[in-house]
Amino acid sequence: MDIQTIKERIAVVQGKREYLLSLLERPNLGTLRIDVNQALEEMDELIDEFRRTFPETETN
Repeated sequence: MDIQTIKERIAVVQGKREYLLSLLERPNLGTLRIDVNQALEEMDELIDEFRRTFPETETN
């Protein structure tokens, strides 16, 4: 897989992260809030790992 493909996939993940953040604003999320928080943590780790691996690459 080339760097451009990885970069595009990370951009998709970042877009989905924004959606998950919007879910946290809903008051009726209930116990799903735990799963949303976990997904956000894992996405943040993935994005951070990408940035550490390819520090010269900007995804935004």
